[in-house]
Amino acid sequence: MTARSKAIASIANHRVASTEEYLEFAGADIYGAYMFHEDAQRQFLAKPIFEKLRRTIDGHEPFDPAIVDAVAHGVKEWALSHGATHFTHWFVPMTGSTAEKHDSFLSPVGEGRTIAEFSGQNLVQGEPDASSFPSGGIRATFEARGYTAWDVTSPIFLQFEPNGVTLTIPTAYVSFTGEALDHKIPLLRSQAALGKQAMRVLRWFGNTNAKRVFTNIGPEQEYFLVDRRLAEQRPDLVLTGRTLFGAPSPKGQELEDQYFGPIRERVLAFMMDLDRDLWRLGIPARTRHNEVAPGQFEMAPVFEPTSVGSDHNMIVMSTMRRLASQHGLMFLIHEKPFAGINGSGKHNNWSMATDAGENLLDPGNDPEANAQFLAFLLAVIRGVNEHADLIRASIADAGNDHRLGANEAPPAIVSIFLGSQLEDVIAQLERGPAAASKKGGQVELGVTSLPVLSKDATDRNRTSPFAFTGNKFEFRAVGSSAPIYWPQTVLNTAVADSLATLADDLEALAPGDFDGLTRLLSGIAKSNKQVLFEGNNYSEEWHAEAAKRGLPNHRTTVDALPALASDKAKAVFSRHGVLSERELASRVDINWERYVKVAAIEARCALDIARTMILPAAVRYLGELAAASLSRGAAAVAERVATLTDGLVDAIDALELAHHTAHATKSVQAEARAIVDSVIPAQDALRAVADELETVVADELWPLPKYRELLFQY
Repeated sequence: MTARSKAIASIANHRVASTEEYLEFAGADIYGAYMFHEDAQRQFLAKPIFEKLRRTIDGHEPFDPAIVDAVAHGVKEWALSHGATHFTHWFVPMTGSTAEKHDSFLSPVGEGRTIAEFSGQNLVQGEPDASSFPSGGIRATFEARGYTAWDVTSPIFLQFEPNGVTLTIPTAYVSFTGEALDHKIPLLRSQAALGKQAMRVLRWFGNTNAKRVFTNIGPEQEYFLVDRRLAEQRPDLVLTGRTLFGAPSPKGQELEDQYFGPIRERVLAFMMDLDRDLWRLGIPARTRHNEVAPGQFEMAPVFEPTSVGSDHNMIVMSTMRRLASQHGLMFLIHEKPFAGINGSGKHNNWSMATDAGENLLDPGNDPEANAQFLAFLLAVIRGVNEHADLIRASIADAGNDHRLGANEAPPAIVSIFLGSQLEDVIAQLERGPAAASKKGGQVELGVTSLPVLSKDATDRNRTSPFAFTGNKFEFRAVGSSAPIYWPQTVLNTAVADSLATLADDLEALAPGDFDGLTRLLSGIAKSNKQVLFEGNNYSEEWHAEAAKRGLPNHRTTVDALPALASDKAKAVFSRHGVLSERELASRVDINWERYVKVAAIEARCALDIARTMILPAAVRYLGELAAASLSRGAAAVAERVATLTDGLVDAIDALELAHHTAHATKSVQAEARAIVDSVIPAQDALRAVADELETVVADELWPLPKYRELLFQY
């Protein structure tokens, strides 16, 4: 009995553990239990300390160092009351993951006794080694000092593990020289830049109530789950997160029966545990459902401020990974873990709001009469159009290259979908004031037992990379594994730059000069209409049309990354204080290196599997065929297998040569280009031969769990 067949048999006997705890602990009862939220702050902090801290969290005043020891004491008492023994500064270095170093609360005081200590200094600052994380040249091995600094706006939380509890403090990560070494600091700077320029625009419109503007985010997280017993027999899944080999399953997603279908009991048990853990951490998980591909699912939270929502998305991914293992599943977050079916993205729903609760992207009932909304809308349109190359580069990596432009993902061309109503308003603005708009009607369902549904004024376009969806934009091109800090930093900066230009122009007008405003908006509409597209972004016709419009089409990471090294990029990030030229250059270098390293891991893994698993299986099958008395049909099979086996050997040699030649180039950019031009085609050719062999070699000899098993047996 093979390992594959044993795994399949054990899956058939798998039983889901009871979830009766849900009868005792409902969402409202446990929400925020592991978070140092406002109620906990009020309970564990003196009233003056609590009020000062809240004013800082709400953005009304800087943090007062005088209260840090009092806050640290309250945080420690709260953590100890939940059984915490250690604390950690949790941060997001430029590795694509999070980092943490745990320290104990206990300090010896002699004679075998200890006390629990946690000072204001412990809360505010940590010092991890800065030479061991990617820095793009900012830090070297002999320049190791770096600091983590408490981000007071992101909630402190507890990590509960089977054997203990850790107090976890979200922090920013900075070098000894004061340069950002993480994703958090640039995001916070971009938030401040956008807020500053948006406030200038609001003041021109006479808004004196708002004190600050910030962005909100609601990231929809797509992912796959497969049985761990099968997945662990796939070195490619273990090492790269995607299948480097695999013939299509006889059944894929063509029946469209997975999407929003009934959730399997085992998966639903995982989702229920996920919801419970996220609710306890104060993460507003709301939606769960089957996605389009077999084995694919999605969760979505309620909107939060972008910096908090970005932290929470990292926690979501790590929680999914931990819980999947507990349920005997493997969590796959790669953008394209399986060929031939839909990959996974992270749809970032993004909006701008004031501290007074006003959504600046909410058009109201009559968008054409809402001059303020149109001003902000057109500022976003211009920002995306002028900085489309930077926005494309912000989502560029090796994983997303496999997804973008496929039949389930937006292309590499950045465009905006507004919908027919707003598209019509913008078209009118090109000619002068907008005088009317298309109104929403009703959808008649033709069944008297069903209610009449309210019809939106426009349809949705799921092929657009950046689509307006009523009172927000949906940035659909972000990859499923990506930390969303960087794409949101670039988007915020692009919009801040456009708002700055708008504010300059408005301040040159007299307050209330709406004729002048109309002329400004008309000019923006005329100059940026090329980025608006209402049709099918998947079509070849759109690629041709986009080229006519002069829109950039950077199909791969190697094509996209140079935009970040341009003079324009250096100017816009430095102008708004988001990244210095040195900080920007470090991120460009890290992205190049990460692309090359990921590609190298995949190539080496493919060679290893092909040599040590697939080739031996083919040779073994040839031996069995040779030992048998061959009929004409068997002889034909043997000839086909022999031909494919020879082709496999040739493809292995070709990939090895391409990989070696690419690695021997003189620069990381040259190596990346060689990967696109030579290594990936050679790897694809190797896969093509191996996948055909999978359809011919006897099933019991094939060493890798197949798509039909990975996708449908769990």
